[in-house]
Amino acid sequence: MIAVGVMSGTSLDGVDAALVEIMPSRSSYRIALLDFASRAYDAGVRAALQNVLPPNVGSVAAIAKLHRTLGAAFAETAGAVTKARRPDFIACHGQTVWHDGPASVTLQIGDPFVVRESLGATVCYDFRSADCAAGGHGAPLVAYVDALLLRSADEDRVALNLGGVANVTLLRRDAAPGDAVAFDTGPANMLLDAIVQERTGGRNAFDRDGSLAAAGRVQSGLLNAMLTDEYFAAPPPKTTGRERFGAHFLAKHGAALAACSLEDAAATLAELTAVSIARALSAQNFRPARVVVAGGGARNPTLMARLSHHLAPAPLERSDLHGIPAHAKEAIAFAVLGYETLRGRAANVPRATAARRPAMLGAIAPHDLFALLARVERECDAAR
Repeated sequence: MIAVGVMSGTSLDGVDAALVEIMPSRSSYRIALLDFASRAYDAGVRAALQNVLPPNVGSVAAIAKLHRTLGAAFAETAGAVTKARRPDFIACHGQTVWHDGPASVTLQIGDPFVVRESLGATVCYDFRSADCAAGGHGAPLVAYVDALLLRSADEDRVALNLGGVANVTLLRRDAAPGDAVAFDTGPANMLLDAIVQERTGGRNAFDRDGSLAAAGRVQSGLLNAMLTDEYFAAPPPKTTGRERFGAHFLAKHGAALAACSLEDAAATLAELTAVSIARALSAQNFRPARVVVAGGGARNPTLMARLSHHLAPAPLERSDLHGIPAHAKEAIAFAVLGYETLRGRAANVPRATAARRPAMLGAIAPHDLFALLARVERECDAAR
């Protein structure tokens, strides 16, 4: 089966699309990344998104227009990896514009029917709503995929994703997917990106190669003040996003940040990410364990070095060593979730999301659906 996983995250940096060959294999999947593309949002789209995201209050009209605009952006990025070849299906996460996990409220936009019309293939989408309807937080959803693809019979592992938010999946050796523990630890790149954009007037979107943080010094007073946020001490299940760790979080510490150079601010925010992750793992008695890292933050050597320092003696390595390219992992994960939707299988982890029951995730914008489902059934029968 050839699928496209499309991912746009809390960093608001753009859209990732992974073209993957995906085949069921007993209790897991065989995955091969065939192509990958990343397209940055243009300045107008990014500004429109920021205008509807907290702490701003967007209009229904603005969100409706973005819903269509983002559908076209998702289709364009997916088309960049499919080229002239029609995929069997597309799995599209959508762009989160509101998420309140404890209230079981979430909203992702990006019209899947625009994607379907553009690529002529079935689209699986809206993966979080079913978990919310079952009383869950609607996140984290990649815990199920982490358990399928990264668990080990020989050792405990932590799957760590460093996107806008940092999330972990704790995998005891040879545990079943439903036994995974997963939650958001707090900000990963979100605050660091925001301070760089603010101080450079938008000329730079992030701390490239971690060079700013590497040149700065951690301001311990500011770091400790940030770590008093109640989210860090809250037990899982828990999820977070821009609603808590957006620009208003920086504004809360505005006076202390204003006294810092950009380099010192970057170093302090990178340290916040590393320390909050290490403390979260300690609180779950999950140290030391092998830490498998993916997401944009895996490309930041300064952040990786600080994580290695705080997590020692646990080994820290990129997910590439386990056959899952770190830059494409989340897009790959949603391709797997899309396959689970087509199989009609529950793919949330209630222990991670606090849902009352396992839930089949995702809605379907169908294109020649009967033929697709018949192929899925044949592949799954052959894998048994």
